[in-house]
Amino acid sequence: MQGRPIDVIHRVDIPGAQLPVDDPNRVVVLVVGVIHGDEQAGLDVIRELRALLPTEIPANVDLWLLPAINPDGVALNQRHNVNQVDLNRNFPYKWGIIAEPGNWEYSGPSAASEPETQATVEFVKYLRPDMTVWFHQDEFSIAPSTGSDGPLRREYARLTGLPLKGVPGGTYTGVAATWQRKTFTDDTAFIVEIGPSLAVGEALTHARAILSVVSLLP
Repeated sequence: MQGRPIDVIHRVDIPGAQLPVDDPNRVVVLVVGVIHGDEQAGLDVIRELRALLPTEIPANVDLWLLPAINPDGVALNQRHNVNQVDLNRNFPYKWGIIAEPGNWEYSGPSAASEPETQATVEFVKYLRPDMTVWFHQDEFSIAPSTGSDGPLRREYARLTGLPLKGVPGGTYTGVAATWQRKTFTDDTAFIVEIGPSLAVGEALTHARAILSVVSLLP
């Protein structure tokens, strides 16, 4: 919107990135650091994932990092994009009209109305990750699941110390992770709610947890 790029980092230095697309051992992992521009702790996890040695990443993992889908919001340290749209209410699954500009949950004039949403939708369609982690703040939790990814979420919670509980409040339509799960039913996509900040070493704990739970993918 203001000319800031949505950057994507591909860890091509790890063996998983070199496996053929149809190799059954290849696991594509996408990590999204920021969707709400004032929730930036996920960027620390992205930095830790970028800094890991190739030998610290499972050989079958093809790792993609998307620091922020809302770069304008990050630059302005605000939840919304420059159109005052909450991008996590703008995705095209059960989108609904929520509030109006200025409201913290304003969902935009229509489903996927925002260029950031459109770009993310097209990228996920192209990449078709096996697992996507979407970082948020600051409920300090991870939602439990009764589906096949339940053990994976429980292990992530155990490794990071996050309690398993749902996120209270709000109207949850047009949510990015839900759109991804419902559109690509064989994908695992879940939200990690970090607390208000990360203590020393916690970003690395999350980075390692992401790579550890890959082995539990359904």
